[in-house]
Amino acid sequence: MAKRFPADFIFGGATAAYQVEGATCEDGRGPCVWDAYMNRPGARFNADPASDFYHHYETDLQLAHDYNINGIRISLSWTRILPDGEGKVNPAGIAYYNKLIDACIAKGVEPFVTLHHFDTPLNYFQNGHWLNRALIDKFVDYARICFEAFGDRVMKWATFNEPWSIAQNGYLAGNFPPNETFQIEKAIQIEHNLMVAHSRALNLYKSMNLPGKIGIVHTLEGKVAISDSPADIHARDLDDAISNRFMLDACYLGKYSDTTMLLIKEILQKNGGKLITEPTDFEDFACAAKQIDFLGMNYYSSHFLQAWDGESQVVNNSTGEKGTSVFCLKGIGARVSNPEVPTTDWDWPIYPEGMYRQLKRIAQDYPNYKEIFISENGMGYKDDFEDGKIDDTPRIEYVTRHLEAILKAMEEGVNVGGYYIWSLMDVLSWSNGYNKRYGLFYVDYANQKRYPKKSAYWYKEVSKQRELIPVETISY
Repeated sequence: MAKRFPADFIFGGATAAYQVEGATCEDGRGPCVWDAYMNRPGARFNADPASDFYHHYETDLQLAHDYNINGIRISLSWTRILPDGEGKVNPAGIAYYNKLIDACIAKGVEPFVTLHHFDTPLNYFQNGHWLNRALIDKFVDYARICFEAFGDRVMKWATFNEPWSIAQNGYLAGNFPPNETFQIEKAIQIEHNLMVAHSRALNLYKSMNLPGKIGIVHTLEGKVAISDSPADIHARDLDDAISNRFMLDACYLGKYSDTTMLLIKEILQKNGGKLITEPTDFEDFACAAKQIDFLGMNYYSSHFLQAWDGESQVVNNSTGEKGTSVFCLKGIGARVSNPEVPTTDWDWPIYPEGMYRQLKRIAQDYPNYKEIFISENGMGYKDDFEDGKIDDTPRIEYVTRHLEAILKAMEEGVNVGGYYIWSLMDVLSWSNGYNKRYGLFYVDYANQKRYPKKSAYWYKEVSKQRELIPVETISY
């Protein structure tokens, strides 16, 4: 395994507009789906003020600079720029992101900008969400405005963050709006429509001859059969097809391979559905596949798959009560625990081998890829705040093991350009609120003060020295 990271390797921190900005009603911002969801009767938490990044971004960027973090993932709030999702541009929204991007550059923290990180304009969500193909053109129009406003300075663009999560969490697991469960046909259709929107936006960017690079961010969950039985292996392949292969094929092959479509059709047949496509979709795919500059890979965990012949069942662990998760999908398989693999309090397997395998898989199955960034990776943890200090050694150990997996893949020839820890500071978790913390910097939500955790001191040394540092050597 390689011992050191290259001099140009990015050690970044990740954020997302809705999870950090707050200010949901300030300066002309319009409503997005998550505003309605977080403010519904009985909701346990909402996004105001979150980490109040809208007002505290200069503090956070100074912390990034001081702790040797040289990249930041940010996303743009669609309705801060276009309050109605279309039509008149909000000058205050453009001004805010201009100031934010300029501040990033001034502090030596390169912005990696995502156009869409779950926060679809509310009116579009109410009119079919990504099942409505009319939204594709609306997204491309929004992308053009962003490219024209910020494309002279932003050198890394992602079209979408985690299309699979939009489909899975909203329509299979039911813990994202619209809170539907087991709608497998809808999930697959949404994935396809998102890949069309991605391709068209990417092709637009390339046609504008802007100086930066553009890609997409996928959450690539590892899939492992729990046994060597053919049935369990097939369950793994089915889950991998709907979670990973379907969208990776679109991005890099410019089409769906025969193998992928056999698996997708099997899933649809068992669930009484069909996929609707248009011929131009594949023209857009093919054009974009030739031009995509990088893949952002979010990796938190892998799933262990077992054959499942029953009906769909899902129980989401949103409280951190270990051992409460259930995820079984009709026509696909059951995600089960592996007693040999530890989990977080939220039942996410801690399995760095899965990251390594996915990196190798991209290089092998899609050899036309150019570069991969680990665009999110980190561990949700119930941090203890004692006398102004936060000893989050388990998080350091988690990140160390995943950085080791990256070094191993790089030594074997995979081109990985950087790592963005989730998250820079503590943020609002979509389905877990504020008790599940990920940040390098602790946020006291009562007064918005920031406190560096032990992991921040450790990450600073790793970035400075370009190598992994034993946790016991860090004093703070």
